[in-house]
Amino acid sequence: MPNPWTGIGNPYTKQEVRDRLQHTLNQQKAIIAAGAGTGISAKFIEKGGADLLIIYNSGRFRMSGHGSTAGLMAYDDANAVAMEIGEYEVLPVVEQIPVICGVHGSDPRRRMWHHLLKVKEMGFSGVNNFPTHCIVDGQFRRVLEETGMGFDKEVEMIRLATKMDLFSIVYVATPAEARQMAEAGADAVIAHVGTTVGGSIGVVEATCSMDEAAERTRQIIDAAKAVNPDTFFLTHGGPINTPDDVRLILDRTQAHGFVGASSLERMGVEASLTELTRQFKALTLNRS
Repeated sequence: MPNPWTGIGNPYTKQEVRDRLQHTLNQQKAIIAAGAGTGISAKFIEKGGADLLIIYNSGRFRMSGHGSTAGLMAYDDANAVAMEIGEYEVLPVVEQIPVICGVHGSDPRRRMWHHLLKVKEMGFSGVNNFPTHCIVDGQFRRVLEETGMGFDKEVEMIRLATKMDLFSIVYVATPAEARQMAEAGADAVIAHVGTTVGGSIGVVEATCSMDEAAERTRQIIDAAKAVNPDTFFLTHGGPINTPDDVRLILDRTQAHGFVGASSLERMGVEASLTELTRQFKALTLNRS
């Protein structure tokens, strides 16, 4: 079936992004969203057929050889970095795939409605809540919540984005967070089950087993679906790393697809560059 959006590019309306994703599902294909920290990553992820590109500050750290968790730290201005990657690297080279901007919704220095207007004006087709406090726990999480920089701010950002006709795809770690985001109008919910395992800078051990990841994904999907059955559901993180891993989760849950950041962009580069360099270094000089 031909692509009905040939010749159309960013920015897309909220409904246009939803229609594109539904078109993928109608073809019995999984939705694949990918994080991109550089223009060349975005360009070739699009050529590979991904449905969405998500730009967030951790992509810059990841593609600079650092762990994605650096994106949660005070090493840079998360909102400014995402906008910069989008404006100067990704949006100029992407042809049709919708590009989503990572937004740090709890940033106390931003008037969020004003920042979202700039996101939309630049040509992004939607937003994602990253950096997200849903993956922070313990005492630090309690401090964030008590001092007005908690997950509720991310929910409010999504509520504003919905009013602005921006597509929204959100990270959540619990069923309660899934319900909050669905009530705020989130179009797609990502069940985040932990930091991605593997590669040179990924965590060594997953925070949960594959069985636990599937169960947590099911619970999150059930919670969001009870609020809005038209939500798109994706899985991410923890032990879910390879296409075979994703296949297991898709078979065990009602997830529609997968979001790959480290597992797609970083690990793809690590493996291919290492192997290509080895092939070059295997060359010998056949001279007498």
